[in-house]
Amino acid sequence: MDKAPLLWPPPRRSCGSSRRGCDARTGRVTSLSLPAASLSGRLPRALLRLDALVSLSLPRNNLSGPVLPGLLAALPRLRSLDLSSNRLAAPVPTELFAQCRSIRALSLARNELSGYIPAAVTSCSSLVSLNLSCNRLAGPIPDGLWSLPSLRSLDLSGNELSGSVPGGFPGSSSLRAVDLSRNLLAGEIPADVGEAALLKSLDFGRNLLTGGLPESLRRLSGLRFLGVGGNALAGEVPAWIGEMWALERLDLSGNRFSGAIPDSIAKCKKMVEADLSRNALTGELPWWVFGLPLQRVSVAGNKLYGWVKVPVDAALALRALDLSSNGFSGGIPPQITAFAGLQYLNMSSNSFTGQLPAGIGGMRLLEVLDVSANRLDGGVPPEIGGAVALRELRMGMNSFTGHIPSQIGNCSSLVALDLSQNNLTGSIPSTVGNLTSLQVVDLSKNKLNGTLPVELSNLPSLRIFDVSHNLLSGDLPNSRFFDNIPETFLSDNQGLCSSRKNNSCIAVMPKPIVLNPNSSTNPLSQATPTAPSSMHHKKIILSVSTLIAIAGGGTIIIGVIIISVLNRRARATTSRSAPATALSDDYLSQSPENDASSGKLVMFGKGSPEFSAGGHALLNKDCELGRGGFGAVYKTVLRDGQPVAIKKLTVSSLVKSKDDFERQVKLLSKVRHQNVVTLRGFYWTSSLQLLIYDYLPGGNLHKHLHECTEDSSLSWMERFDIIIGVARGLTHLHQRGIIHYNLKSSNVLLDSNGEPRVGDYGLAKLLPMLDRYVLSSKIQSALGYMAPEFACKTVKITEKCDVYGFGVLVLEVLTGRRPVEYLEDDVVVLCDLVRSALEEGRLEDCLDPRLCGEFPMEEALPIIKLGLVCTSQVPSNRPDMGEVVNILELVRSPQDSLEDELV
Repeated sequence: MDKAPLLWPPPRRSCGSSRRGCDARTGRVTSLSLPAASLSGRLPRALLRLDALVSLSLPRNNLSGPVLPGLLAALPRLRSLDLSSNRLAAPVPTELFAQCRSIRALSLARNELSGYIPAAVTSCSSLVSLNLSCNRLAGPIPDGLWSLPSLRSLDLSGNELSGSVPGGFPGSSSLRAVDLSRNLLAGEIPADVGEAALLKSLDFGRNLLTGGLPESLRRLSGLRFLGVGGNALAGEVPAWIGEMWALERLDLSGNRFSGAIPDSIAKCKKMVEADLSRNALTGELPWWVFGLPLQRVSVAGNKLYGWVKVPVDAALALRALDLSSNGFSGGIPPQITAFAGLQYLNMSSNSFTGQLPAGIGGMRLLEVLDVSANRLDGGVPPEIGGAVALRELRMGMNSFTGHIPSQIGNCSSLVALDLSQNNLTGSIPSTVGNLTSLQVVDLSKNKLNGTLPVELSNLPSLRIFDVSHNLLSGDLPNSRFFDNIPETFLSDNQGLCSSRKNNSCIAVMPKPIVLNPNSSTNPLSQATPTAPSSMHHKKIILSVSTLIAIAGGGTIIIGVIIISVLNRRARATTSRSAPATALSDDYLSQSPENDASSGKLVMFGKGSPEFSAGGHALLNKDCELGRGGFGAVYKTVLRDGQPVAIKKLTVSSLVKSKDDFERQVKLLSKVRHQNVVTLRGFYWTSSLQLLIYDYLPGGNLHKHLHECTEDSSLSWMERFDIIIGVARGLTHLHQRGIIHYNLKSSNVLLDSNGEPRVGDYGLAKLLPMLDRYVLSSKIQSALGYMAPEFACKTVKITEKCDVYGFGVLVLEVLTGRRPVEYLEDDVVVLCDLVRSALEEGRLEDCLDPRLCGEFPMEEALPIIKLGLVCTSQVPSNRPDMGEVVNILELVRSPQDSLEDELV
């Protein structure tokens, strides 16, 4: 990565700029601000010479290494230091705070710092803001931190801090905001936390805290946010929360609170968000849910059962309401549909009965409606089409009946539609084809009939379309999605046709055809319904099925006669001559060169062409190693005792002519590399083609990643070796002009030493033309590895397709997850998952948990970034495989010669 062109120290003539500030009298640099400037490398020691600096801001770069221990001591005037969102590693040096002098704002957030928080930080008496969040800091919170006289904002969230939260909050504290969330803190919340009377925000969420809420909190009348969610706090929700009149956001979720929700919370007139979900609260839904200017309320996952009268006029501010997973029963109050501003409504997993209110169509801002897993019945109201902003409609696991209303096609923003496990009948309305944003559709386990509307082929974003366990029939719509739809989405529809199921639709039989033997015109043009017995001419009545049966029977008889004659001649020929064919009872002949008409076996280099196991080994299921896009692979043994793997191609009708086949196979046989499977020979007839490879006992990478136990999973070093080995193998293929086309984990084999070897390379060239449909449906059989340019006919297929597949493979190796995972109501694409995790700073959550923290993040992070670059949607943005190898080798053996200076 290129470094930013900076000069240390900057020349005086360029002192004044948007990046630098300086003293007009002396010309010395007083401020340096380079946010998101693509800086990399270690912090330059030249910074220590800028002793007039008052402000230093280098956030959102790629700076690495440790924090300079003497940074604050060397910059005595420094008041603000921001090194957040970089890659700074190693423990925070104790010396950093030894002479903190005038520092007022210090942020080292979102780095990779480890170790303890130095106790010396409590000597920084001028410190106003300290942010060490989102690192790997461990150990206890230093005692005396609350006593810093000027400290107003403290953020230690997102670390691994342990022990108890220290007490000693002084009444003279200047603290306004404290965030200790997402750590490993245990014990009780300090009883004197309420002494910090100026607190506006207090977050202890997602720790291991126990006990209850200390009563001193009631004195925090100016507190706007109280967050204790995701702990193990217990007891009743105290009524004195109502005395915290300034509260705007309250998070008590994910604890063990019990009892009723106190009505006194209604005194918090400024409350806009309340989350009491996932506790053990009982009783009625409190009236203040609809009586305050609340925007978001969640009481999901409790034991609430009662329902109060809804004062609609007071609930116009409500934007999100989550009542899921409680014990609510009875009908859904129709008044709830009058909440004009409601955007999210979740009432799932309760015991609601009756019909869905028709007024739901008037909720024009509603984006998510979830009433699944209740006891609702009646029809899906046609008025649902009025909720034009709906993105998710989930009504599964109820007892809805009737047809799916065609008006649902008016919900043009719909992304997810779940009507599964109901009693719906009739056909799927063609208007569903208007919902071009649809990604997930689940209509399974109903009684739907008819055919799938052809308009479904207009849905470009479909990822799940589950219509299993219905009464559907007819052909699938013609689209790329339906060409590759998983069989589980179609199962238990006896009349549904699919080329993937190797069946075809039974045409609707027309009325019987009447043939008039006395007519001189075309009998088909005279076809009429069966005539009454009073007609003068005798008519022969035959159905189309009868005609087909007669014709088919005649064809079968003729075929049997021809086969019998041919068999008799073949036996006569065999009795007169020696067996010279390459495919005899032993399946392969003992001669390397045979007559072209009967077959040809060619072995490259040394090795006997004879097989000790004979032909039965190729046909015996016990010897089958696996199946792929090109065919099945079997293990057998040469006469000299050397095992080989034989691929029996199943795309015979697509294979080129004999000469072209031999030419391409001989080209592939010249590939010799330690990370590429060696092609040993081939066998050819017009109806059977075999490829003979070295046998590798280590199995394929897919099994090691997805089918092994935790004890036998691949280590970090083994995974790194596999990644760099595959990269080297692909580089060698590309240097010889060979594109793999089908790279995936099942085509990476391991030898006895665990060394990876790329297999199944270059086989697409055996086809008469590089048809993209064939490549996607026959060869690229593992969804998720295929580069996006396969879907675009105007983009040339190049080696960059392999680079894309390699990038997916890298992410698969490091995360242990499949490229595409089908969940119950969603599809997870690995590239998107990792990219989001990287952007949100939670990359460690994606790495394979079987690695148990043994991986070095300084290696894992650049490799994951490399995988994401390789999976760029634009081919020209992907590196060449040669560049990939260089990057990987640099990660494994970093250049120690890089200086600390930024040049």
